[in-house]
Amino acid sequence: MSAVEIRKVTDKKSLKAFIDFHYDLYKGNQYDAPNLFSDDMHTLSKDKNAAFEFCEAEYFLAYKDGKVAGRIAAIINHRANDAWNRQSVRFGWVDFIDDLEVSKALFDAAEKWGREKGMTEMVGPLGFTDMDPEGMLIEGFDQMGTMATIYNYPYYPKHLEQLGGWEKDNDYVEFKLIVPKEGIPEKFKKIAELVMKRYNLHPAHPKRSQVFGKEQIGRKVLDVVNKTFGHLYGYSQMTEAQIDEYLKMYFPMLDMNLVCLIEDWNTPNHDIVGVGISITSMTRALQKCRRGRLWPFGWWHCLRALKFHKAECVDLMLVGILPEYQQKGANALLFYDLIPRYQKYGFKWGETNVEMETNEKVQSQWQYLEHTQHKRRRCFKKNL
Repeated sequence: MSAVEIRKVTDKKSLKAFIDFHYDLYKGNQYDAPNLFSDDMHTLSKDKNAAFEFCEAEYFLAYKDGKVAGRIAAIINHRANDAWNRQSVRFGWVDFIDDLEVSKALFDAAEKWGREKGMTEMVGPLGFTDMDPEGMLIEGFDQMGTMATIYNYPYYPKHLEQLGGWEKDNDYVEFKLIVPKEGIPEKFKKIAELVMKRYNLHPAHPKRSQVFGKEQIGRKVLDVVNKTFGHLYGYSQMTEAQIDEYLKMYFPMLDMNLVCLIEDWNTPNHDIVGVGISITSMTRALQKCRRGRLWPFGWWHCLRALKFHKAECVDLMLVGILPEYQQKGANALLFYDLIPRYQKYGFKWGETNVEMETNEKVQSQWQYLEHTQHKRRRCFKKNL
C-alpha cells in the first residue's frame, strides 16, 4: 500500500489541479451538477473573491500512486465566527476516492491548519459564505443535483463515521415540488388576493435596466437577503464588495420573468420586502460542459438552457421575506405570480434547494403543492 502525500495548493497550476479533480472523480455521473471551472477559479482565488476581506483559507491535495486522489479546502470566516461566537475552521470543496487512508490524510491536514490558527472545532461542508454550496448529501443519492448544491458519493458520510469524532451540527432538507398542470392552487390564490387587499403588498418583476441602473434594484434585493437570512445557521452578512461581486457574476444570467419581487405599496417608493429568484435548471447543461469549461461548446448548452428554457425543472435559488412581513402571508404572492410563468415555460417540477430542517415557516409554504422531501444533507462538527 503506497503512502498518501499531502501537498498545499501554492500556485495557479496546483489550483487548476484542485478544481479539475472533481471533474475526473465524477466523470459520467448522471446526478452531479459540476461547477463551471471559471466560477471555482474565481471563488478560490485569494485575489478575486471578495470574501477574503474577512476569510482566510488553505487548500490541500492528496496524492496516491502519483495521482491526485482527493482535495479539501480549510476556511476560516472570521466575520461568521465573531457573529456566532465560535472558533470554527470550515471544510469545503472536499472530494476523495473511496480510500479511508486518503480521506484521513485530507482531514488531518485541514484540522492541523485549523488548530494552528487557534480554532477549536471543524465544521462543514461549508464555503466561504452562505452563497457557496453547503452540506454533505446523506439522503437522495439517486436524485439530480442542482447548481446551488453539492453532490457527493454515498461513501463520503460513511468515511466520516469511520474516521470518528464527527457529529451532526445542522441538517438541511430539499423538496421536489410538482408544478400544477394548470391554474394556481386555490389556497395560494385566496391568501395572495387577501394579502394584496388587506396589506397592499403586490408582486412585481424588475426590468434588467433597473437591476443595474439608478434604481439599484439588485442591491435592494441583496439587502433583503441580508436582513432575511441574518439569523440562519452560520450566516455572515454580505459586504458591499460581495454584493457588487454577486451582482456582476449572477444577475446577468437571470431571466427577469422568473424573478419576483414583493413591493409594499404603502411606502412612497414601493419598498421591496420580499424576493423569489428562480432559474431554469442548469444541471444537464453543466454536465455537457467538458471539464467545466464554456469553450468550445459548453456556452451553447448553457445559453440554450437559460434562454430557451430547455429543461423540465426550475430551481428555486432564493426565497426571502423580511421578518416583519412573514406573518402576513407575503410568500403566497411569490407563487401566485410565478406558478403561471412556470407553466408557460413548460416546467414540470421545481427544486427548493437547501432549507434548514428546523425552518418550519419555509417548509409550511409547500403544503399547498404536491411535494416530496427527496434529499437531506448535513453539516458535521468535530472538536479539535
